[in-house]
Amino acid sequence: MQIVIDGLKTEYTDTLSEKPPILLLHGWGSSFDVYRGITAALSDRARIIAVNFPGCGNSEVMSEPWNIDDYCNFVLKFLDAINVKDPILFGHSHGGRVIMKLVGEKLLNPPKVVLLDAAGLIPKKSFKAKFRARSFKTIKAVLTLPILSKHTEKLLDKARRYYGSADYNAAPEVLRKTLVSLVNTDLRHLLPNFKCPTLLIWGENDTATPLADAKIIESLIPDAGLCVIKNTGHYSFCERPYEAHAILQSFIK
Repeated sequence: MQIVIDGLKTEYTDTLSEKPPILLLHGWGSSFDVYRGITAALSDRARIIAVNFPGCGNSEVMSEPWNIDDYCNFVLKFLDAINVKDPILFGHSHGGRVIMKLVGEKLLNPPKVVLLDAAGLIPKKSFKAKFRARSFKTIKAVLTLPILSKHTEKLLDKARRYYGSADYNAAPEVLRKTLVSLVNTDLRHLLPNFKCPTLLIWGENDTATPLADAKIIESLIPDAGLCVIKNTGHYSFCERPYEAHAILQSFIK
């Protein structure tokens, strides 16, 4: 299905049942395809809606970089366009980050929330990570000097590829700038504002959003429970689907 949100063609799916709605928000650089298993597992008890953020799946890319507020406005406008109010919210990775902002600032009042290996906290950087970041900033400062900038674009691009993450390097420029804004946004101060039951499902070996983050999130949300799936990473619900689906079916009765 397609809908236009703020002039952007936006791809989404909707099971269009009369059951209570669930909105699925995917992670960075992903799409709603990661939720196929969850959609099948829960379609007997809920109306399942999933939307692709701009630049993901077949949704158009925005023309200017976005911040977390832009993503929240996008979700609110999407829900308004399809006439759905306060659905249960599921968010993986970046989708979880958006939910933290939406619920923490009381822009939505969902009956329940599910966070799957969610982003939203700025982790403490290791010495190696700090060194890499400082090195890139130094190189960028030199290569963008007015006297050099006309001749150093290829070198700067090489530096970006070497020092940047896989997500950063795979994205077009507008999404690179968006990603920089997002990963430097910490939302932990909003978590105590959650008023609904919140389920956290996390991979034991997640390196993108470590299990330590999940424990912090659990401690800050008043009514939260954490389920750790053994021997899985950042896509724990895809790596051990039957285990994840059983947990979700129990939570979404």
